[in-house]
Amino acid sequence: MKATPLILASALATTSLQAEEGGSGHYLPGSMASFVDGAPPQETFIARYNFLSWSASADAQRVLPIADLVTTGADIESYANGLTLLWRPAFGQLNDAWSYSMSATVPYVDLSIEADVHTALGTVKRSDSISGIGDIVLMPVLLNQNFNPDFNINYRLGLYVPTGNYEVGRLANTGKNYWTVEPTVGFMYFGQKNGREASVFIGADYNFENPDTDYKTGMQVHLDGTLAQHFPLYGGFAGAGLSGYWYEQVNGDSGAGATFGDFEGRTAGFGPVISYTKKVADIDVIAEMKWLHEFEVKNRPQGDYVWLKVLFKF
Repeated sequence: MKATPLILASALATTSLQAEEGGSGHYLPGSMASFVDGAPPQETFIARYNFLSWSASADAQRVLPIADLVTTGADIESYANGLTLLWRPAFGQLNDAWSYSMSATVPYVDLSIEADVHTALGTVKRSDSISGIGDIVLMPVLLNQNFNPDFNINYRLGLYVPTGNYEVGRLANTGKNYWTVEPTVGFMYFGQKNGREASVFIGADYNFENPDTDYKTGMQVHLDGTLAQHFPLYGGFAGAGLSGYWYEQVNGDSGAGATFGDFEGRTAGFGPVISYTKKVADIDVIAEMKWLHEFEVKNRPQGDYVWLKVLFKF
């Protein structure tokens, strides 16, 4: 169902505009922010479990376009479990400074959304829930430039594949139904003697059009970072610090389905991060947990992100 001028007029008469189809893009705040997310300079194979909880809401004064529906007052509860596999092959040692890796992430998403849906006949309260495979993330290019044992720069190219379940007119979908290309550069300092960490990841998301809604979300840029102190503890190394992110949509949505016009979203978040690293039976095990509270939000749902990452380095 395409949004008609009558629906838009009634919905927008008392509300403000909302950016991005579905209220969020493929980028997940905190997904790349610390040493846990870096590329390994040495030959290895890594398996990583990722858990993400996102609880957010949009007030009654914001319109949120979801799967060709016009909604307000959306409440979102999302839980995702993901498996990341990263391979740094022997042939990936390009020279003394440069190395090559590749990775893939498969997410399983549990999503519930409740919102007021505006139709030609009036406003109806609706809710939808869904569980299933989300959009797979492929990283065919992951280059690491090693300057010294303390400092590395990563150059990576991510590709979000629309493998998740999607249906026009349904509030909850596990996929976005469009492709996204995401180049990212990561700067990582980790002092081998002083235990200090300073990591910054800068990326941009280039989104393709959703063919079912003719909606093209504008380009987004984002910055994630972590400052932490690591120290010996119980035979391993613990870390504690702060993590944060900044995100902004730098050009407006477009396409025949972008009936709300050219408008852009922004958000920023901040919170504590803790980690622990220990070798178990010759396997490096790293666990990291963080909470990111959104405090600067424009034209998006607002809420909290909770991450847990557990990495096994073989």
